[in-house]
Amino acid sequence: MIDSNAIGEPRNVVVENRKNIETLKEWAESVKGTNTHLWAQINHPGRQAMEQINSSLKAPSAVPLKAGGRKNATKKVPEVLSESEILEIIEAFAHTAIILKEAGFSGVQIHGAHGYLVSQFLSPYTNSREDKWGGTLENRSRFVVEVYRKIRERVGSDFPIGIKLNSTDFQKGGFSEEESMEVVKILSKEGIDLIEISGGTYEAPAMMGKRKESTIKREAYFIDYIEKVRKITTTPLMLTGGFRTTSVMQDAVASNQLDIIGIARPFAVFPNIGNEIFDESRLNFITNIKKTGVKAIDSAMNIIWYEAQIKRIGRGKKPNLNLSGWSVFLNYAWLIIEQKLIGKKKQAPNKA
Repeated sequence: MIDSNAIGEPRNVVVENRKNIETLKEWAESVKGTNTHLWAQINHPGRQAMEQINSSLKAPSAVPLKAGGRKNATKKVPEVLSESEILEIIEAFAHTAIILKEAGFSGVQIHGAHGYLVSQFLSPYTNSREDKWGGTLENRSRFVVEVYRKIRERVGSDFPIGIKLNSTDFQKGGFSEEESMEVVKILSKEGIDLIEISGGTYEAPAMMGKRKESTIKREAYFIDYIEKVRKITTTPLMLTGGFRTTSVMQDAVASNQLDIIGIARPFAVFPNIGNEIFDESRLNFITNIKKTGVKAIDSAMNIIWYEAQIKRIGRGKKPNLNLSGWSVFLNYAWLIIEQKLIGKKKQAPNKA
């Protein structure tokens, strides 16, 4: 995250200054001596954040988040961003990027998908502005273009910048497939280095398997879209969403429709997945989340269960395929309380 006052969930990593530059350097150096690239995804949640841990929510327009999923608790109507605030956020994206470059990361990726701030500007559903930042697609895409340009200006021409972009929002009145392809053209012309394709928002979570059964079985959720995009850009393309078996991954790459396979959740439970794919020691990476049986809680489990696995790895432990859904939920609830207390302490006046 680019701003500690705008985080999506508790314990998000925030890079807004050089206070923790040595820790960031240590993180970047963790892949030293390998052929691994470590790109940092940089993001601002906009309206798609928990009001319990954010004193205010800001967005392109005053469109509240519909109830559902992990963001169910956010019913607050966001404040409309002013022109000066928009420019400050653009600057913040660039500031975060240069710090990450200085720390030794290989590149950065702008999160422009899944209903976060960049995605909110792109979507006519969440952007009803009547100034130069809203209305036509040219105006709605202005924010992401300016974010890219400002980052490029700061990091130079030899530092990779990518973007994660929705194929569509899967919402009535939202960012459409046709508009997405136009944005691909715009960003390709700007010179962006990598375009990752995904889809959906937390109101319509297509990226989490909320798709037709036939699509889930096919695995590559957005393969139809990327076949169209391949015809309009030579920029390297990455496809993320649904890949679970090595045979499907191999076929996708062999099709020449994409350049990179994106894998997210399987990494959280199979951290050696790269080697296991290439030596074929494991042919599928399917997991069965241990749920609680309570629908309101389990709607969030598709994210927080995997987050809990990542935290285990961070503590030097192995992932636990039998990790209790209840323990995950209770721990997550405590993190929200903890983050709220941290926020109150941060806002408290200094009496010293």
